[in-house]
Amino acid sequence: MSIPVIVDCDPGHDDVMALWLAAGHPALELLAVTTVGGNVPLRHTSRNARVALAVAGVEGVPVSAGAAGPLARELSTAEWIHGENGLGGPELPDPDEGPTPVRLDPRSATELIADTLLAASEPVAIVATGPITNVAVFLRDRPELADRVREIVWMGGSTERGNVTPYAEFNAWVDPEALDLVLRSGVRFTMVGLNVTHRALVTTLVRERLAAVGNRTAAFGDELLEFFCRTNDEVFGMPDGPLHDPVAVAVLADPEAVEVVHTRLDVELGGTETVGATSVDLDDMLAREPNAHVAVGLDVERFWAGVELAYGRLA
Repeated sequence: MSIPVIVDCDPGHDDVMALWLAAGHPALELLAVTTVGGNVPLRHTSRNARVALAVAGVEGVPVSAGAAGPLARELSTAEWIHGENGLGGPELPDPDEGPTPVRLDPRSATELIADTLLAASEPVAIVATGPITNVAVFLRDRPELADRVREIVWMGGSTERGNVTPYAEFNAWVDPEALDLVLRSGVRFTMVGLNVTHRALVTTLVRERLAAVGNRTAAFGDELLEFFCRTNDEVFGMPDGPLHDPVAVAVLADPEAVEVVHTRLDVELGGTETVGATSVDLDDMLAREPNAHVAVGLDVERFWAGVELAYGRLA
């Protein structure tokens, strides 16, 4: 039985790969996609999500736009990694045209999530790969539907250091209030942070392996990865860029690929130097009730095998 999934994202190169993993892996059924302002403004993330599905030939999956910015802060973006339009590298096709047009659904993200949950015959998982604003708004505005959410898996945070400040990972830093709200909701929550995603490195061999799949998705993906690896090298000195977001999808697609522990997770909301930092109490130093599952390990080969499998099932 496949797991029904909604992907909430801010594409971003690695979000595209997360969408492809969710759409192509046989263990998952992608029901809907919602977009949020994050890596780039909402107008770009909404278009980029549609481009990702159109290139891969994914039909019948609605895409709707959600929050343009965080709950309580101004939006900060990451063009310095992803380029001005969020998908630097290839020439982007028009998602409204071509063999598989993907148009923007008129519903808001909250409306689409609610409608998807109500129409599903079983609880639906939500994978969030950007600032978690849309999920927070949904849980705030439609709390009666929380029990229809199977679980939330989020790419963000870290058990170690950050990537936008010394302590904070980008998605947590952009909207820590949203993360705090989601953590307090009581819905099962898994954090997939930099401590694990930095093991999913796009090496030359990985790029060759994915490109060898030989379809349209693989060719477009290789152009994306060329740009992504180059900017990661320029900004972080990492020529093998870490492909963060698909690791969150892998938690559902292949649970054996990602090791998680049940522990206490909190997010810093007011620190002068630490806002957005995720406090992960792996050693139970605070003796607080565990409230999250946190990724601590990755079977790298198994992860890339899943990505390759998904590529091969797309256009």
